[in-house]
Amino acid sequence: MRYALAALCAAATLAAPSGAQDAGQEAAPERKKAEQFSTPATEDVSLGVEAGLQYLLDTQNEDGSWGGTVNATFTSGFANPATYRMWQIGTTGLSMRTVLENGQLDKHEEAVDRALDFLIENSDPRRPADWDVDNNWAIIYGLDAVSRALQHPRYKDHEKTPALREAGQQLLTNLKKYQSPRGGWGYYANSREAWQPEWCTSFMTAVGVLSLLEAKAAGLEYEDKLLDTAVRALEYTRLPNGAYDYGLAPSPRHLTMESINQVKGSLGRIQVGNLALYRAGKDVSLEDIEWGLEQFVKHHKFLRVARNKPIPHEAYYANAAYFYLFAHYYASQTAALLPKEKRERFDPFIQWGILIAQQDDGAIWDFWIAKNTKAYGTAFGVMGLENTMEGGAASQ
Repeated sequence: MRYALAALCAAATLAAPSGAQDAGQEAAPERKKAEQFSTPATEDVSLGVEAGLQYLLDTQNEDGSWGGTVNATFTSGFANPATYRMWQIGTTGLSMRTVLENGQLDKHEEAVDRALDFLIENSDPRRPADWDVDNNWAIIYGLDAVSRALQHPRYKDHEKTPALREAGQQLLTNLKKYQSPRGGWGYYANSREAWQPEWCTSFMTAVGVLSLLEAKAAGLEYEDKLLDTAVRALEYTRLPNGAYDYGLAPSPRHLTMESINQVKGSLGRIQVGNLALYRAGKDVSLEDIEWGLEQFVKHHKFLRVARNKPIPHEAYYANAAYFYLFAHYYASQTAALLPKEKRERFDPFIQWGILIAQQDDGAIWDFWIAKNTKAYGTAFGVMGLENTMEGGAASQ
């Protein structure tokens, strides 16, 4: 997941001290944060959602987007301006969803409309460099956002609906264009070989599958082969130990004792992989879902110790800081599939894990590379908290 997911799925602090506030922004209500697990109070969870949502509303850019290149760090020296733009599009997709699905759309219609205008205008994300296909993050999370907007009552018959559908079809065209011959998607390419990227990862392929399922639910059109080959690729990355291989390869890479492909290095990939295969109707049972969540709780310390680390993959089992909120968001999605009595074992733990990453300004983040990471980390965190609340979006 390296810097690409670092720029699209969580955020910690390197450029600013922990708890630093953006200029002119008031601090969120102070809450007690237990560093050892304890069930969060319902009020604390609600305050966490409220503070995170307000942070997103307060930091939306004038053009309707979220994120950008502000306070970029040395760890992003590999990226060019186009790479940041791709991350910004994906970040905007996640942030827009957070505001759209919060249940207070009547108060925030303008913010959502502006974000959708940005996504419509940027529905043809181009490859940043010969070796860099980080535009796949923009395509996948942009498609997911547009598809979910099209399913929302406000946009089913709205003046923006035709443009949203056109944007969705363009994003689907790009998703097909950048699909690996192996069936999935990744964020790197070999600049000395064919223009079509070959390397792909399990986690990007999983979110690609989920976005395709949302596109179908929204009535967007694509060939079945696009989804079928992606699902087969994801199935191939599923390992006998229950983990998911980081990348799709003929044989699992470096499955050593402290490999990233051990369960302890795959805690986030297990959640999103299981979710995608379950929703695609493949051989993942609710028992498998429950087992994955049990591993998430049992080995959570390996995610915690990686949170806020500035160098990707420097922690045990090659965990990186930006695995943290990605893992919690998709854990909240998989937990929502379980019966209520079983959810009660996992939802409080997921809530606690998210709340300890929330800062005084309301942002929820685990890694810093530029302004993008703080926004999409907050999006993952707020949606994750909402999914664990009674009547949350994922349980409806």
